[in-house]
Amino acid sequence: MEKEHIKVFSGTSVLTDRLSYLLDLERIPSLIKNYHESARLGGFGLPIDSVDLFIYNSDLEKAKPVIEDFKKEIAE
Repeated sequence: MEKEHIKVFSGTSVLTDRLSYLLDLERIPSLIKNYHESARLGGFGLPIDSVDLFIYNSDLEKAKPVIEDFKKEIAE
């Protein structure tokens, strides 16, 4: 069975790293794609909030409460 990723969050590297950490605590693997850093290394510019967090589609239901709590936390 092929596992597919789904994007669950986009933001700054600090916020994305924090959510990744919270998911790790729940044993939910995640993948971070930092387009800003890649562009910087290539000599280009992108907005600083060009960091995406992906999880496996199969982990989405388990991750939803963590993601929703995190979004509430950063909205305050």
